[in-house]
Amino acid sequence: MHEVARHIGDDERRARLGTRHALAQPVADTLASARAMTCLHATEPASVHLSAWARSGATRDEVDEALYVDRSVVKQLAMRRTVFAFPRELLPAVWGSASARVADQQLRRMATEMEAKAVATDGAEWAREHLALVRRLIEDDGPLTTAEVRRALPALDARITRGKGQYQADVAVAASVVVTLAATGAVVRGENDGGWKISRPRWTGAAQWLGEAPDPLPEAEGYAALVAAWLRSFGPGTEADLVWWLGATKSAVRRALVDVDAVAVSLDGGAVGWVLPDDLDPVPDPGPWSALLPALDPTTMGWKERAFHLGPHGDKVFDRNGNGGPTAWWNGRVVGVWCQRPDGGVDVVPVEDVPKGAQRALDARAAELGAWLDGDVVRSIYLSPLAREHLAALG
Repeated sequence: MHEVARHIGDDERRARLGTRHALAQPVADTLASARAMTCLHATEPASVHLSAWARSGATRDEVDEALYVDRSVVKQLAMRRTVFAFPRELLPAVWGSASARVADQQLRRMATEMEAKAVATDGAEWAREHLALVRRLIEDDGPLTTAEVRRALPALDARITRGKGQYQADVAVAASVVVTLAATGAVVRGENDGGWKISRPRWTGAAQWLGEAPDPLPEAEGYAALVAAWLRSFGPGTEADLVWWLGATKSAVRRALVDVDAVAVSLDGGAVGWVLPDDLDPVPDPGPWSALLPALDPTTMGWKERAFHLGPHGDKVFDRNGNGGPTAWWNGRVVGVWCQRPDGGVDVVPVEDVPKGAQRALDARAAELGAWLDGDVVRSIYLSPLAREHLAALG
């Protein structure tokens, strides 16, 4: 049993969420948005822009400037084989911990696939050889898209099937090699060879893109840095939350909690949560606030145990694979979802009755988002079940 310092109930957790996640009061820009959240989800490219808008009002051009000009926010494959947009200063921690774990998983999977496809008898050796080939190619001749890598190295043109159901796709071996290499931090997603809603990165050597190639932190230090950042953004959270978010082992999380001197607190429902040692002061209610967040936003997805902000609405907001769609928030709780009509207008669809003032605030945010999108329609594959029902009813 852990000695708990104090109790932090759901009301205060929601107050912390509004304050820490830059939703009750906006922050300055895209970088500040990413720092507030530790990182922004980037599986769908548009989510980075929409998440930054929700927290700072950043325009699409301003988000692109942070990603591709200032390079203060960098996309990186990391926890749970998911792409995130990290503040640049966190990259060494990520490379040494969560990304290194993913790179090892990707390498072993690729080796198995190459043997199963009879591309190689020794899949591990084939993978190491082609990772080295692609790294030299990108560092010498890059930036290059994955298609350009394929053309330069025809041996990578073989295809493999990934995923299941609606997420199943045939991908070129080149994509597997490049993504595995990127997980190591040797190459990064450089300029995007497409619009803001399309992921078509020009892969670039890390030193070329960043001006230097900082060494990854040792694994334990990397996990400690990530856990400290997560607790600052999301604490209190449980051990289960951290294991899920990091995609790590319990032992790695427990070691990191010790390394950052995390303090135990009790939560509503009887669970034990963790906060940083300087984060025990009560956080006051920031006052009324509303927000419209995109699919897979880190506020929606930041915890495994979400009852304090999601309530009973999981089956309306999350798909069967656990992916959260675009959400509507009032005072730290998910009270609805949002979606775009074919004409580009934004509809908020409630999952529960809300006060009139909340409805007016959400309608105002929908109008602001519609103006920001300016007729551009974002098609998310992670649309919530309730939003799909709403759009189907519209015909």
